[in-house]
Amino acid sequence: MATPRTVAFHTLGCKLNFSETSALARLFEQQGYLPVRFEEEADVYVINTCSVTEQADRECRKVVRQALRRRPDAFVVVTGCYAQLKPQEIADIPGVDLVLGAGEKFRILDYVDDLTKAQGKGMVRAGEVREVNTFHAAFSFGDRTRSFLKVQDGCDYKCSFCTIPQARGASRSDTVENAVANAQRLAEQGVREIVLTGVNLGDFGNGTAVIEGERPKKEALFIDLIRALDDAVNVPRIRISSIEPNLLTDEIIAFVAQSRRFMPHFHVPLQSGNDKQLRDMRRRYRRDLYAARVESIRRHMPHACIGCDVIVGFPGETEADFLETYRFLQQLDVSYLHVFTYSERPNTPAAVMPGAVPMEERRRRNQALRGLSEMKRRHFYQQYVGTVRSVLLETHKDPAFLGGFTDNYVRVEIPAEAGAVNALQEVFLQALTPDGEAVRAAATL
Repeated sequence: MATPRTVAFHTLGCKLNFSETSALARLFEQQGYLPVRFEEEADVYVINTCSVTEQADRECRKVVRQALRRRPDAFVVVTGCYAQLKPQEIADIPGVDLVLGAGEKFRILDYVDDLTKAQGKGMVRAGEVREVNTFHAAFSFGDRTRSFLKVQDGCDYKCSFCTIPQARGASRSDTVENAVANAQRLAEQGVREIVLTGVNLGDFGNGTAVIEGERPKKEALFIDLIRALDDAVNVPRIRISSIEPNLLTDEIIAFVAQSRRFMPHFHVPLQSGNDKQLRDMRRRYRRDLYAARVESIRRHMPHACIGCDVIVGFPGETEADFLETYRFLQQLDVSYLHVFTYSERPNTPAAVMPGAVPMEERRRRNQALRGLSEMKRRHFYQQYVGTVRSVLLETHKDPAFLGGFTDNYVRVEIPAEAGAVNALQEVFLQALTPDGEAVRAAATL
């Protein structure tokens, strides 16, 4: 009996990428490949890339080198956003054999079996992103306690700093019926928490295909999807990964507040607390709308966790502008920040805007907001010390502990002997860890 070929995967970037990597792995398994860890020798290495920042580009090159050090004669396949944006640049990386764009990603097996090391430079299969018009369902399974379920892809927004529409194409979605079927399939396999993912998740509902000049009328909205999931899927927990403030309606917030399955946790990108920057970023809201969304969440769910994305050092951001953002965030009742240092991305309007902020100053502003985030997270966690909450337990970097998150996204750790991975358990929150990044807890009797 022939030894099966092995394949290993490495994912860079967002939850959406993790769901798609799992879908690719299942395609290989169906063809008889044996998946192995990326740290092991493999016949084929597949790298699913991100290209939100320059750092992601550099990380891709580093991962290619790591794969080839483990197995110099292995085939290396690179796909994902970076592959769509800069296919030839990746093909020129020594050792890369195949580069697949957004439209070719899920036909990976059509190309892999024809690869040969004799071809020299990497083969590129990356069509025009405007031709990417179909939705491919994907979900992660088996590699994490929770599953990321992709229900939407692409984006029609034109934010001046962002390359994602160039990398993933127009907004398109799964159908409600298929998303519910995939979620139920995950529930039947023992998944306890599903995280809904997409590029612009709140824009769900454009159907499965995008036809130029024939934009379909939405047959269902995001609120229809979450109602159907709440009603039909037998899974204890569902989370919304990230949703634009202009798409996070009071109807959605009120529904989550009374839902049986949706967790009281929202991640809502802000990007700037200054209306001048929001205008230059071509965001579809101003800060007053964002503040109103936070107030609505707090009114319906005082215990909810609210996360926030912020970009510092955007072109034209003066010190006064940054301080305005800092003060706005300081007063805003959010629980934590994800802070990004602006980096110029080719072929975006922001890359040629005047008023570039020196990199040293961008980093200083980043550190200031990270400090604010730490204070906010500590304050949020401290409110729940002395209470009992439900935690979905998972592995911890220290084998003496199990980790996990409460329903409202407080990171918890308990002694390993007090629970089991993938169990939902009531715990008593005792005290913050010294670094403030989690809360120590004990199992309740």
